[in-house]
Amino acid sequence: MIFRLGDFHFPDAPSRLYPDTPGRPWVLEIGFGDGRFWPDYAGTFEAAPNYLGVELSGVSLLKAARRLKAAGLHNAHLTKLPATPLLREAVPEGALSEIVVNFPDPWPKAEHEHHRLLSADFFRLAASRLRPGGAVLLTTDHTDYFEFALAEAERSGVIRAELGQPPAAALHTKYALKWQGLGLEAQHARFVATAQPQALHGALTPYPDTTDPEDARVPHAVLELPADFDFSAFERRAVRLPGAGGASGDTVVLLDAYRSLRREEYTVLAHVVEGELTQEVLINVTQRAGGTTLVRLGKFGGPIITPGVKAAVGAVTDWLVSQGGAVRHLGY
Repeated sequence: MIFRLGDFHFPDAPSRLYPDTPGRPWVLEIGFGDGRFWPDYAGTFEAAPNYLGVELSGVSLLKAARRLKAAGLHNAHLTKLPATPLLREAVPEGALSEIVVNFPDPWPKAEHEHHRLLSADFFRLAASRLRPGGAVLLTTDHTDYFEFALAEAERSGVIRAELGQPPAAALHTKYALKWQGLGLEAQHARFVATAQPQALHGALTPYPDTTDPEDARVPHAVLELPADFDFSAFERRAVRLPGAGGASGDTVVLLDAYRSLRREEYTVLAHVVEGELTQEVLINVTQRAGGTTLVRLGKFGGPIITPGVKAAVGAVTDWLVSQGGAVRHLGY
């Protein structure tokens, strides 16, 4: 099954995600590519563990979904999201037996090193989400990245590296076959959690408390627009979100506006950046009977309701007011 971010709870529970197999080990694969690893690896267990795969490529997501379905792996979910926010906010502490990372982007340039996934901070987060004795499995053909990961694991203070041979399934992936064709060798390590850092949930603040429906409410606005109002005046604009003295980098960018072919409605595409989480959301601007205009969040894509998403609705409303609109109602 393919999950959107809004389909998860924060944190979530194996009993909800895998109601038929809640007691099985839970494996997270980061960067599953076209999905070749998991069917092979799952077959090495007496009963396939519960599986969650995370990937940034939409094309890879669809290929992997077809592959898992063909393999009959029904307790496997895929999602197109950045790995770290998902691991931090959706996965409960001590829930995972393994985190698998096969051939991650090595970001080889020195100035890009901070983009590498397996940093000390990541290892601390991973250790908090792993069961006692659980491990991060890394397979890579990039020697510099491998040495970087070993050093970062030691620096984390919560992970012990055990060198060895990669699982056979890791050698059958798309990238493994590519580097084998080039005559390169794989390096592998199990990074075993030796301590479990506490109080890491909630470190990323935009996520709603799923026990409180108030956090999931989204503002809307009712306006009166001038009779000659013209959306052609719309231009791309950015709004910085408050936080950290206004220098947090959290931003709403209104990218473009599109006219509906079916009714009197425009849709504004907004790019919302909050820390490590990026979402693209749609804000509908709909003319109503009686001459008023409703501004509200579109449901397409199932966005998670964060302060930035709420601010995107406000940014569209503010622009309409700047163009002569008059607010008649603000509410939820």
